[in-house]
Amino acid sequence: MHSPVLVLKDSLKRESGTKVHHANIQASKAVADIIRTTLGPRSMLKMLLDASGGIVVTNDGNAILRELDVAHPAAKSMIELSRTQDEEVGDGTTSVIVLAGEMLHVAEEFINKNYHPTVICRAYNKALEDAVAVLDTIAMPIDANDRATVLGLVKSCIGTKFTSQFGDLLADLAIDATTTVGVDLGQGLREVDIKKYIKVEKVPGGQLEDSRVLKGVMFNKDVVAPGKMRRKIVNPRIILLDSPLEYKKGENQTNAELVKEEDWGVMLKIEEDYIENLCMQIVKFKPDLVITEKGLSDLACHYLSKAGVSAIRRLRKTDNNRIAKACGAVIVNRPDELQESDVGTGAGLFEVKKIGDEFFAFIVDCKDPKACTVLLRGASKDLLNEVERNLQDAMSVARNIIKNPKLVPGGGATELTVSATLKQKSSSIEGIEKWLFHRFCYSSA
Repeated sequence: MHSPVLVLKDSLKRESGTKVHHANIQASKAVADIIRTTLGPRSMLKMLLDASGGIVVTNDGNAILRELDVAHPAAKSMIELSRTQDEEVGDGTTSVIVLAGEMLHVAEEFINKNYHPTVICRAYNKALEDAVAVLDTIAMPIDANDRATVLGLVKSCIGTKFTSQFGDLLADLAIDATTTVGVDLGQGLREVDIKKYIKVEKVPGGQLEDSRVLKGVMFNKDVVAPGKMRRKIVNPRIILLDSPLEYKKGENQTNAELVKEEDWGVMLKIEEDYIENLCMQIVKFKPDLVITEKGLSDLACHYLSKAGVSAIRRLRKTDNNRIAKACGAVIVNRPDELQESDVGTGAGLFEVKKIGDEFFAFIVDCKDPKACTVLLRGASKDLLNEVERNLQDAMSVARNIIKNPKLVPGGGATELTVSATLKQKSSSIEGIEKWLFHRFCYSSA
């Protein structure tokens, strides 16, 4: 007789069969029970400690679940489900977990009756297809350009959230932001990229009512030489660079042999001439503002300020992309490749303001901005973090309306319609799947 071949380590334990099915269902139900009380108009906020020791106060399902440290694979897949819902739809992260937990709870009864899991999954997939078909038939087309209709829809999304107490404020911010960055693709299609072109800037202090959508962008930077460079420019000509305005350093170790004392001066002169040449290539286009993602040396700062040009250095790539979209500039990799068409002239005002202890640069009053910044003000960081989460949900809903302008009734009406239709359809289904259809109806309602 052959000795058994060990594939797994001795310390590992392998489980299978009905016992595992029950364990998976219990783990998923435990995850659903954690956030069940955060659903609906009478939902409660949860207070959590995050990994870095900060406080998270929220009733957003995804925000709560991502702070959980779970080891069970079924519970992890439930958390992944919530994250996917947040990325794809933006709202309904709690509903999807509660619904999934209920579906598994219903399936447990059939596991006890020795139904095979694949049979249960097949019946659920059929029910899902029929449910989506029902939703398509009861969905009503709406006019995405009618602000009052869209406002009502977005308000229904944030009606159960913390910011519902502030009335239309957040809904207005979300609609203004998504309308600004919307791009027509033709054939009635519009693309709205919230992640790339809408930046939410949270500045503690002031009141939430002071929050607004800027017709342009803002970022946490000041000009390089505040005393020598202008902090306020009307109708600025803007050049955006992705290259350093400083002398190139050697890759590793660079050795230079100087024979005469004058050679040191020659070497410095070469560096100065290189920087001056770079700056002159920029200055000939008569810009008012130069922004680069890389470094800017003191010498370059001197030449630019002498020419009356304000400069900002070490800006994030994402911020630079937003400025390009807002003012119509093109990001250039080398100053010698600059053209007149690369200069951004769409901005109405560049201004550096001090808010609290920090300086913020504003490029606003743009003619046709395709990027914007939402400036949020509030009493504390915790409050602003929750307002931002609610705003992200509201913007996602506004984006979904623009991309697919259809509406289904709320208040549980849609769920009951799906349940009644599936119940009616289950009478025409033969075999054991019929009973699964029946239970799917009750759990969806």
